[in-house]
Amino acid sequence: MTLASFANPDLDTAFGNKSHWYLPENRRRGFHNLHTTVRYAMSLRAHRVFPLNRDIDWTIGERPEVTRFLAMPHFSAFVVVRGERILYEAYAPDFGPEMPHPIMSVTKTMLNLMLGRAVADGLIDLEERVRTYLPEIGTGYAEATVRATADMDVANDFTEEYGNPSAGITAMKVAFGWRLPPQGQNEVSIRQFLCGVTGGDLVNRTGEALYKSANSHIIGWILERVSGRPIRDWLIEIVEAAGIEGSLHMACDRDGFPVIGGGACLSARDLARYGLLFARKGEGVDGRRVGDAAFLDETRSSPGPVVPKPLDLSRYSRQVHTNGTWVGHGGLGGQYMLANPDTGIVVAYLGVLENESGDDGNFFRPLVQMMSEIAAK
Repeated sequence: MTLASFANPDLDTAFGNKSHWYLPENRRRGFHNLHTTVRYAMSLRAHRVFPLNRDIDWTIGERPEVTRFLAMPHFSAFVVVRGERILYEAYAPDFGPEMPHPIMSVTKTMLNLMLGRAVADGLIDLEERVRTYLPEIGTGYAEATVRATADMDVANDFTEEYGNPSAGITAMKVAFGWRLPPQGQNEVSIRQFLCGVTGGDLVNRTGEALYKSANSHIIGWILERVSGRPIRDWLIEIVEAAGIEGSLHMACDRDGFPVIGGGACLSARDLARYGLLFARKGEGVDGRRVGDAAFLDETRSSPGPVVPKPLDLSRYSRQVHTNGTWVGHGGLGGQYMLANPDTGIVVAYLGVLENESGDDGNFFRPLVQMMSEIAAK
């Protein structure tokens, strides 16, 4: 006897080739529960917590630009920290300090720490071709350098246009476990997907960063290969160094390879704790260290291509945005984390844009400006 079943309603495809959880009318609930919606995930927690004590600077909340962003209907959380002090925090009525939230592509910043350590230890040469480390990789990355891949400076056939339902990122989300494969098609792993990306000469002639989350997973795969350790081990080191209090929920594929390009969920306070690793140039709790201070300084002083307008306030460098002073990254749906190593201030903003694509550069530009100004003081 064959028992009947039906497609998982959250992950099934709906209007506009979107998963049900990602439809604009479902997105806020989907984001606030993504850590339990994805098909495969891991949960990591530190055994010792970095203390954060409320010492509120009310002038931050009195800034008109802060008031504006906290009043927007998509707002979830906002936290400003320096050292052990929470200088300001605010939450939406349906959200709170302990709740995990997707940080989407802010996850990529973890690769800056991992890559910095690997370069400092002599495991990776940024000028080597990807094929040197991944001989099985396809034409989309084989001849690209590790540096170009990390700097979003590779031209290949992978596309990441969130308003385009046929973009490569949509197919890759099947490997992420964020949506179901089209009927009749098999599910592939992240590594299998990456091997299928094609390309020509790969030289970026646009003068701007060509943003591709596939690049980040290439870097993650290289890190696994050269170190002989799974990315999960690297993540544990970051979680323990940051001293996060809750759990870092990380989506992964069916093989257990993390969605290192955008799969992390954690609370706003823990995102701030994580950001302090950049503010302290890799120094963690109890003498733990991650990343490499010299690599972070080079990230800021020798950036890659400019981020396309309207986000041309920064350049893309080794899996982070930087203006030469702060480092940070945005995430699909309305997330941004910004850390200023010169002042030690970290600013984190979480939200859920409910427009058709979930992306809006005109929203992010003033948000980054606001966060940059707060972090400069």
